[in-house]
Amino acid sequence: MRLPGTRYQEHGWELVRKLLGQCSLQACAPAFVARVAAAPAGDIDVAADCMDDYIGRTATALRASRRQPRAAADGNSYGETVLELALGLLFELQARPGDWHAFMAAVAAEAARLGPFWQQAGGEANLRKKFNDMYAVLRDKVDADSYAAACGRPCSANRMYAYRMLDTAYADIARLFDSAALLPEQVGAILGRPVSAAAVPIEVRQMKSIGACQPAWVLAWSASREAFTGAAGPLHTRSKRFAGLKNNPGAIGEMLREIGDYEELSANRSIDGDWQQDAIDANAWLDDLARVFAEPVADDDAADRVLAPPDDAEADANADANADADDDAVQRAADRAETPPLASAAEQLAAAQVSLPPSYLPMARLAEDSASWAARAMASASLPVRLAVYLKLMGARDDCFPAEWLDPATGELPNMQQLAALDGVSLPTLRKRRDRAIDALHEAALQAGTGASRIRSVSWQP
Repeated sequence: MRLPGTRYQEHGWELVRKLLGQCSLQACAPAFVARVAAAPAGDIDVAADCMDDYIGRTATALRASRRQPRAAADGNSYGETVLELALGLLFELQARPGDWHAFMAAVAAEAARLGPFWQQAGGEANLRKKFNDMYAVLRDKVDADSYAAACGRPCSANRMYAYRMLDTAYADIARLFDSAALLPEQVGAILGRPVSAAAVPIEVRQMKSIGACQPAWVLAWSASREAFTGAAGPLHTRSKRFAGLKNNPGAIGEMLREIGDYEELSANRSIDGDWQQDAIDANAWLDDLARVFAEPVADDDAADRVLAPPDDAEADANADANADADDDAVQRAADRAETPPLASAAEQLAAAQVSLPPSYLPMARLAEDSASWAARAMASASLPVRLAVYLKLMGARDDCFPAEWLDPATGELPNMQQLAALDGVSLPTLRKRRDRAIDALHEAALQAGTGASRIRSVSWQP
């Protein structure tokens, strides 16, 4: 779900929540949790010390996880990573200490009921849930304030929760509409009329986005959930959270349209949009231009010298020579394309055993730029080991991977089991060789003065 100003309401929230829970447990030693549980209720100074200690430890753990695929994943449609969002929400605790005080009270209450629960079986899961609850509340408060600043109208955390509930309701209604032939009774309950399994209701074709979802359908969906799923719908529970929407279809319709309008408006912000290719090309051109200007000039006077234009005969001869050179280059490229490299019998057998094309290994070698800094740093490692490094550092799918590296069945890099079979080694051995190659890659980056950022964006450009 996208709304103006919000950052935590999209697909990446689950990864943000899991990363914060993981690093919070790493930062919270048993002694620290015992200190939190024993803190006197209402003692602001002790709570502030505990919060500062927690934030510092967790921030260190988060930064240490920056190379993990989860931390580097996209957190929202505005280009922020899961790690950036997690750090931002962690530091929001400093501005909203009330949420930390509520967390400490929850830990103290659980300790009074169960004793040192964090040391018992399932104690980590219990403690992680309390962190998740704290961040779920904090997320809605942060996004509600950002929404209010962006739109110029007040918004509470409960209203942000209501937006998310309506977005979830629309997704479930769309799923039911897609299965109208299989669930005619449930779809009929939402539409308020009998539905035949043999014909697709017209409403199914009309609801192309959340903005076209009718408030009456949301109300009927919530009312019918208990009959079909056994659990009451969000608008028909005893909770007062959605009391303002239960009998107000106009407000529901306005919120649905607002979500739909902003999603349509912000669709061009998608990180996968084709429009970004223009920016990428422009940056590449500027990089090339800067590299040309940085090249040294052998003759200091040559830069200021104006050369006389060649005569016609010399110009024709140069043009003919350039044309012949271009023709030769085109012919060599065509020859390479027509004669792909051949795989040995062993390579063909290894590829066939893991459901890869027989010529996978030689084609993958041909696609790799051997002059790149990453390839040079890992020159002593085999191709499967190098691919295992890219799999570890960048994930199974990346736009910069050559097509020859990808498994045609999945569109991703081969998994570790496939790479181990291609290399003719066991999986533990491949992991050890991969880790040694990563160490070599880090060493090369540090010697070049590039730092960790270059490792995160491993590229095969010279």
